[in-house]
Amino acid sequence: MESSMDRLKCVRRSKEEKKLLRRQIKISHTLLKHEGINTVSHPTKHLVVSNGGLGNGVSRESLLEVLKEGGTVESLLTPPAKPYAFVTYSSIEACQNAYTFLNGRALQCQEEQSVTIYFSYVEKVDSDRSVPCALPPGLLVLEDVVSPEEELQLLHAVDWTPHTDDVTVDSDRSVPCALPPGLLVLEDVVSPEEELQLLHAVDWTPHTDDVTVQKALKHRRVKHYGYEFRYDNNNVDKDKPLPDGLPAECDALLQRCLADGHISVLPDQLTVNQYQSGQGIPPHVDTHSAFEDTILSLSLSAKTVMDFKHPDGRSVAVVLPERSLLVMKGESRYLWTHGITPRKFDVVPVLEAGGSGVMTSDLSNLTLSRRGTRISLTFRKIRHTPCSCAYPSACDSQRLPPPPTVPVAEGDACRLESQYVHQVYEEISSHFSSTRHSPWPQVRDFLLSLPPGSVLADIGCGNGKYLGINPEVMSVGCDRSANLVQICIERGHEGFVSDALSVPLRSGSCDACISIAVIHHFSTQERRQAAVRELIRLLKVGGRALIYVWAMEQEYNNQKSKYLKERTTGTSMENGKELKTEENKTNQPEKHDRKMSSDIKCTEDGFGNVTQPRIHVHTNRTAFLSQDLLVPWHLKGNADKNKGATSSSTDVPVDKTSQSPVFHRYYHVFQQGELEEMCFSVAGVKVLRRYHDQGNWCVELEKTHYTSSKDDIAQEKV
Repeated sequence: MESSMDRLKCVRRSKEEKKLLRRQIKISHTLLKHEGINTVSHPTKHLVVSNGGLGNGVSRESLLEVLKEGGTVESLLTPPAKPYAFVTYSSIEACQNAYTFLNGRALQCQEEQSVTIYFSYVEKVDSDRSVPCALPPGLLVLEDVVSPEEELQLLHAVDWTPHTDDVTVDSDRSVPCALPPGLLVLEDVVSPEEELQLLHAVDWTPHTDDVTVQKALKHRRVKHYGYEFRYDNNNVDKDKPLPDGLPAECDALLQRCLADGHISVLPDQLTVNQYQSGQGIPPHVDTHSAFEDTILSLSLSAKTVMDFKHPDGRSVAVVLPERSLLVMKGESRYLWTHGITPRKFDVVPVLEAGGSGVMTSDLSNLTLSRRGTRISLTFRKIRHTPCSCAYPSACDSQRLPPPPTVPVAEGDACRLESQYVHQVYEEISSHFSSTRHSPWPQVRDFLLSLPPGSVLADIGCGNGKYLGINPEVMSVGCDRSANLVQICIERGHEGFVSDALSVPLRSGSCDACISIAVIHHFSTQERRQAAVRELIRLLKVGGRALIYVWAMEQEYNNQKSKYLKERTTGTSMENGKELKTEENKTNQPEKHDRKMSSDIKCTEDGFGNVTQPRIHVHTNRTAFLSQDLLVPWHLKGNADKNKGATSSSTDVPVDKTSQSPVFHRYYHVFQQGELEEMCFSVAGVKVLRRYHDQGNWCVELEKTHYTSSKDDIAQEKV
């Protein structure tokens, strides 16, 4: 008897048949490799239809119409976003008929293009394979857990008799089942005539003297009434209402919502969005401090699918039909994000293609819906008091402001340093001074090497711990903190309040200058470089300066710095829990990001606006993750000892474990070579030595010659 291979060789095929066979073989390999779908060569009742899935833009209706030409279709499964579907025929003969006559058929898809569908036999339609995602971790579905008799008992136990104190839901207009708590979708809330009136009420024509505000965003067109919503800060100018308020055409709808109890007060802000097919809006929660609880969103002209997501990862896709009203209250308004994925087609349930509801996982009930141009009217009530909702983790009124951004302009740098350096040291001065008593050995050696009678200036002297090291030199110190300078004076040292960028001493008046742990508090490269120039200005020719700055490399030559070692000993005065922010939740001490701060890319927010990178809050006693950071200081002891301390600096968080305030100091930690490179750029100076000392980069400089500058001339007049 001839083998099947011999018989195959005897069959004479046309070029088209050979091409189809090659294509089927290739598709079978692809299905097995990427989807784990095994095809078979013998006829069965089941076929996998390649290129015939929702992911190809093929709707369920158009595919089913073609499949019926082969015979009676028992079931059709269309997994969302997949390029294939599964069909089961009533008999093997019908399935063979479809396989023979429909293979290679060109089919029109939603993109007004055609695709060629190919069929392969499968032994059975495995529902586990057809479902594109597994069950969530920890979720089980147990079958037949009750007997038919128990089922009847449970059904009879439910009393469906309405009571006066029951909370009823209009099943014809809302679909609350499985929706996020507090969310309602009300269908047909306006008639087609009212829809036209509302659409005509929105004037998209641009006018130079337009009384409402129009903006063209990256993802859609938008217009505001009542108050302008500002996308740069996701809030509203509450003191600047727009003229004329909301369009009068909205009154009838809002009065019905008020009468039906969906809102308790009339909205005074309206945002109109126009979404073209393929446009969307990023996931977001409407700002708590800007708007009151209930938010209404009316869909006009076209339907869409809106995605809701809980912070724990749960997600719900909700179909919003044309002329439907979305009502968001409570948890759905305050905690769940909502957004619209930019795409031209939505996967929607077949039986509810014209209605609302939650997306189903029933693969036999899904099809594609082409998006049209949709107009949404979002009604909100402006909030005039801080939000006190039950969701503080998502509430901007109840959480601390985010860390600042990396400054670019001089004014931004000054404000950052004032808030996160100057004011902080005034607040913590007493506690800070109590932790700064032992001089660093190599700084001590530098000071003792100065000849008797030398003039020494300590720029950024703090509590003056270095001013008395060498009694044979004339020492004077200055600091930006008045409280620290006062401590310095009380210890018998000479000191005055001054900014390190403008010291009121004559040029060339000092034999030596030191700047210990100061320059890393300046927030731009220009200001750090200016601090070095000011040190050199004070020196005589031949005079020396010693500079210490915090190093990013806290582990150097396989040795950890004291800063890292103290994390395990528990001796740190600054140990404890840091301010928890979104920016540092994902920080892992083991991952050391060595990118220069200048290399950090500016980011885009959800609305296409360019923003500067945030400064991370550092976790104490761990490796640095970035060069620009905020380092927590946990205030210990009696805060009243900090003379002149005020509460005007920032909203200070409290470490709940010890009830002590937590302040944050700005630092720019230096990478290896960065400090000496900055010194090389200063004229009239040479680097005598550079070294790493207990987590600090250090340089000793010598002034080689005098250089005249505008700063020198200005200081000479002091």
